[in-house]
Amino acid sequence: MPAPLGALLVVLSSAAVLVLEVLVSRLVAPYVGLTLETYTAAIGVALAAIAAGAAIGGRLADARDPRRWLGPAVALGGALVLAARPTVFAVGDVFRGTGPVGTVALVLLAVAPSALVLSTVTPGVVKLRLRTLAETGQTVGRLSAAGTLGALAGTFLTGFVLLAALPTSALLLLTGLVLIAVGVAVAVALPKAARPVPLAGLAAVGVFAAGWLVVADGPCEVETRYYCAAVQSDPNRPGGRTLLLDGLRHSYVDLDDPAYLEFSYTRRIADVLAVQPPGSLSALHLGGGGFSVPRHLAAVRPGSQSKVLEVDPQIPEIGRDRLGLVTGPDLAVMVGDARTSIAAEPSGTYDVVVGDAFGSLAVPWHLTTAEMVAEVRRVLRPGGVYVLNVIDYPPLGLARAETATLLAAFDDVALMAPRSTLGGESGGNLVLVASDAPIAVDRLGDLAATRGEPGSVAGLEQVRAFAGDADVLTDDDAPVDQLLTPYSPPRT
Repeated sequence: MPAPLGALLVVLSSAAVLVLEVLVSRLVAPYVGLTLETYTAAIGVALAAIAAGAAIGGRLADARDPRRWLGPAVALGGALVLAARPTVFAVGDVFRGTGPVGTVALVLLAVAPSALVLSTVTPGVVKLRLRTLAETGQTVGRLSAAGTLGALAGTFLTGFVLLAALPTSALLLLTGLVLIAVGVAVAVALPKAARPVPLAGLAAVGVFAAGWLVVADGPCEVETRYYCAAVQSDPNRPGGRTLLLDGLRHSYVDLDDPAYLEFSYTRRIADVLAVQPPGSLSALHLGGGGFSVPRHLAAVRPGSQSKVLEVDPQIPEIGRDRLGLVTGPDLAVMVGDARTSIAAEPSGTYDVVVGDAFGSLAVPWHLTTAEMVAEVRRVLRPGGVYVLNVIDYPPLGLARAETATLLAAFDDVALMAPRSTLGGESGGNLVLVASDAPIAVDRLGDLAATRGEPGSVAGLEQVRAFAGDADVLTDDDAPVDQLLTPYSPPRT
């Protein structure tokens, strides 16, 4: 085998495995969430499949001439890449709510078949390139280096370039078709090539897999850089629209009534806005979603100014196209990570900071820490308020830790949630309010009571009791996913 062809096969097969490893978390997120467990499963399953494929490929290379099976293996790997997405769509619902075991199982179904087959390529190429035992070290070393370079290329190109330009389905289609084309070409070109019948079979499998990928009906209307997004109409409200991100209801807006808030937690955030001094407000929003709170603020307090920090560049596009978002001087959207973007905001600029950024069910860990809270406090004016939405479940480890983090930074902290959640019997959305000025807890309680939610606002002493001995979250220690996940034991 010519050296350039061998290097090409190793680079291409290794790059394809890493492309799929990066993309698989996007594929499974609508079903099992996007947590540390998801990323861990993607890495672990890919590594296990690579190891198994290398072992199988080595035995196969000794048993059969690699010139007969290298091309078909590359083509079959491409067909399996094409099948990954529709496979997840077909079985994903079975794994909802199954915890880490289900996450690993779903990732296994998506990644392992193609990664295993493609990982047989390198041992086969080594067998063909190894002419004498005297060249063993340099031959294996060069091809190992080529495989690593291919893996790096697949990782960096996917994460930094391709996902910004193409949806997941297009990337998988492109990767799979390139592998199939190269595999068929190698099978034809190499001496002792496979017979036409197996090649025709591989071509048929490739066509079937590509067609299955194209027509597979998944939960996404739009595949953004970070989410599987969809917008649903509300049959009970003509203007009602719900934004679904990774299958979860993230936002609700009424196109005809921007002041309307459907979700209970957004009404609690609106209560915090309502008890601020009269007049217009300057607000910084961490996370855009459906932009329901900025639109509400603009409707109920004319003249208010909002800036939204949103990490996903396609979320504002969906907002403008489908959710009634109108940007301008009074409602600006800055695309970028909230943690890095807030550092560029001037100190003492905002009356309110609203934290409502989520990756799946959890607030991104780097937005929960004491260092991030210090940034929030810096951009607030004296007496300004930080209101933060957190989702948690019993034993409420994340909510307690985030409460402790706010207590360490602000003079006053309140907590707004249903009685059952405050009591630790149930989970859901908890809204934390923090300020260096006294928080109008009684007024917040009255507003909640008018909606039939008496006793749902906890003041400073109750909040301290709620936090208990929970650790303050820091950049060095913020196990958000583990604290949130109900099947994880509490930290001691």
